[in-house]
Amino acid sequence: MSAALAIGVIGTGVMGAEHARRLAAEVAGAHVAAVADADPARAAAAAAAVGGRAYADALELIRSDDVGAVVIASSDATHAAFVLACLAEGKPVLCEKPLATTAEASLRVAEAESAAGRRLVQVGFMRRFDPAYAALKRELDEGRLGGPLLLHCAHRNASVPPTYTSDMLVTSSLTHEIDVIRWLTGEEIVTVTLRAPRSSSRANGLRDPQLAILETEGGVLVDVEVFANAGYGYDIRCEVVGEQGTAALPVAVAATFVERFAVAYRLELQDWVDSLADGGLRGPTAWDGYAASAVADACLTSLAQGRPVEVRLAERHALYG
Repeated sequence: MSAALAIGVIGTGVMGAEHARRLAAEVAGAHVAAVADADPARAAAAAAAVGGRAYADALELIRSDDVGAVVIASSDATHAAFVLACLAEGKPVLCEKPLATTAEASLRVAEAESAAGRRLVQVGFMRRFDPAYAALKRELDEGRLGGPLLLHCAHRNASVPPTYTSDMLVTSSLTHEIDVIRWLTGEEIVTVTLRAPRSSSRANGLRDPQLAILETEGGVLVDVEVFANAGYGYDIRCEVVGEQGTAALPVAVAATFVERFAVAYRLELQDWVDSLADGGLRGPTAWDGYAASAVADACLTSLAQGRPVEVRLAERHALYG
């Protein structure tokens, strides 16, 4: 155990508890040394389940000499501050999406990492590790579909918690599709339009569903339906239309995101741990987190103003290629 990477997990809700369980039971080369949660009882229960120490203060966990790397799965609004604290301590961090709740805050994180001169931050865009998405990526990269022309995507949840807001359809859900589009096409998104039809009878006060039309710098058009209270299950879809053919994810409705992406989360965590042992991160970067936040901000502006909005990115730092 002394050779295994000692990991601290911040946030012990559904996502954090799942990460801690997987790190303890399914990921080689690591162990959970500590967990932190604002709810001391929940932190204690999670720590007991994985054999780590419980903290009520996440910053204390980050500064602990017993923790070599950190997984952040706390509420979205806390992400940027905790990632910056990890950078200050020189500790690698896997941060669940979004990297921050605004592009401005995400850029501050990327700039702080760039100033440190080495990659320490990975963003939890786990779909890049999903076998079905990886198969789509191979179809494109190996030229079997020809050049991509259109992508059709859907992101449907059975329901969302009471704390979920209309903006979170974009910042917490659509952000996955934003990253997938950039990853599949290898292009930045330059223009967005976000519209909302009449709200579903299940919407519970949200502007739900929403429809995004996104255009990449190379002219690929993408439509994304985001439906937070679809009722029937968790349903993720993606079809790529190319010049020579099409390919799509298998239709597989699950009960929850944890079930649908169980393999992806395990592969993501294992690759993160392995990359740290190999001497360098190779997963989604802080720049990827910033770019996704910039597109999300533009989408929210589009919805509020009822017009297409251009996405303007800052100058890319050399650290990110």
